[in-house]
Amino acid sequence: MYEYLKGRLVEKNPASAVIDCNGVGYLLNISVYTYSRLGDEESCLLYTHLVVREDAHMLFGFIDLVERDLFRHLISVSGVGVNTARIILSSLNPLEVTQAIVDGNAPMLQRIKGIGSKTAERIIIDLKNKLSRNLIPSEKSGVLHNTNREEALSALSILGFPKVLAEKVLNKIIETEGSGLSVEQLIKQALRML
Repeated sequence: MYEYLKGRLVEKNPASAVIDCNGVGYLLNISVYTYSRLGDEESCLLYTHLVVREDAHMLFGFIDLVERDLFRHLISVSGVGVNTARIILSSLNPLEVTQAIVDGNAPMLQRIKGIGSKTAERIIIDLKNKLSRNLIPSEKSGVLHNTNREEALSALSILGFPKVLAEKVLNKIIETEGSGLSVEQLIKQALRML
């Protein structure tokens, strides 16, 4: 129904963004990958996917068509819902996800919170022939603005993790890795530990 939204970026955090389109603010659920690539420009464009449920309408935003297509492939797999697909795209970038599926690398997928051996195998079986490494361009190094522990904690809470547990994990990561990690790095490491 909605192909993309183009407008003024009003707010962003690692789990959502608000885009003002001619006076109407749209809340979009996003991945950490999209968050890291959004930048600080006021004008932005996000490709969208609308999920209509009996109890809610959810709009998901993606920085590019490749990420949106991968999201759609993931949610077509039995047992993979929209929140699981978003966690997958927050834990690994689209290139890493595609490579894991094409190579049949189930252990890499299993490191993601909520993905067990059966789900990882199902994803690989269902999508291996549908995906190709050629669909994903090489990662471009984007400019990430400075972030901190609180933003990572907020994102993990929004993704449904208990705040106390997320705080402990983030503190442990900062103790071992130092405080120079970006929000994306903190979230990715935390998702592997939670």
